[in-house]
Amino acid sequence: MKTVVAPPDSETDRPAGGARPAHRLPFWVNQRLGLLVLVVALAALFGVLRPAFFDERLVLFPLLRDISTLTVVALAQMVVLSVGHMNLAVGRMAAFGAFFAGFGYDRLALPLPLGLLLCLTAGCAIGAVTGWIIARTGVNSFVVTLAMDFALLGLVSLLYSALTENAAFTTRPTGLAELRSSSLADVCLGPVCGSAAVPQIAQFTVLALVGLGFLYARTRMGRELLLTGANPAAAELSGIPTGRRIVLAHALSGLLAALAGFMAAVGTGTFRASIGDDFMLPSLLCAVLGGTLLTGGVVSVIGALLGTSLVGVIRKGLDLLGVGLESLNIYLGCVLLLALSADRVRTVVSYRKVVRST
Repeated sequence: MKTVVAPPDSETDRPAGGARPAHRLPFWVNQRLGLLVLVVALAALFGVLRPAFFDERLVLFPLLRDISTLTVVALAQMVVLSVGHMNLAVGRMAAFGAFFAGFGYDRLALPLPLGLLLCLTAGCAIGAVTGWIIARTGVNSFVVTLAMDFALLGLVSLLYSALTENAAFTTRPTGLAELRSSSLADVCLGPVCGSAAVPQIAQFTVLALVGLGFLYARTRMGRELLLTGANPAAAELSGIPTGRRIVLAHALSGLLAALAGFMAAVGTGTFRASIGDDFMLPSLLCAVLGGTLLTGGVVSVIGALLGTSLVGVIRKGLDLLGVGLESLNIYLGCVLLLALSADRVRTVVSYRKVVRST
């Protein structure tokens, strides 16, 4: 689902005689369709080169579990990009939220749902504080979130050192092991069971996708977030409380980052300080690949999922082909460069369309 703030086509865009031009798919639809085709084609190629790529339990299950987690990371970045900001602390916010979940399970003996709630509350709170600082001071989000990243890096490390012996919480509440290893094949609706390749943890990703899709496409608040990113001055003159919308965007980003941290901890079975260390690059790469503009005003919820799927398939396929980590990072860096170039092209094209319509 993609939401764009842009003026409608004007009469000057029509050919002489008032006839409407032939129907063409919008650029963002073509982009998502292209991503889908590319994901399917690469998966088929890797499957041909390494038939083990289609092994449900050994390859597809962990691949889809990683895609589920990184999609939530991309969504955490997407919501701040929607207002024209960035969140360089997305990984540390994930570790911060996961710490409270681990602490709740280990020291407070909380059940699985309450620990998750504590995790999400902590992530939302630290995100809201970050957004409040940006809105009140007017300092660029790049600077504030970079400072927050360093602050949380030290704080989380100190908390783990003070409250744990091995820099990790290893207590597993009832249900966590099942959430980590169970698939839809373990859930039956009458005689019908799901796929063994789809992890149950993907349910959190589906909820996040549906929630954000509804927010941006169906609610006034979502439209105000996009208008704030597209033109903050015009949004302010229109009566939109841009400061509160900035705080909301960063609070949502912190909440989603904490959810991703919880999902990453479930995947490894432990809550540790290093959770989220590798979230920064995928958060930007997958969101921009999916069609979200760095300049704000345009988001693509389904595009974030497709962008994450593309990165996940490339990673897993190259890993099965024996490509080393260093080479893999080079390839991902090149993909990010191409994505940023495409983002610039989309910005220029959108600007020219607006100019022609006025």
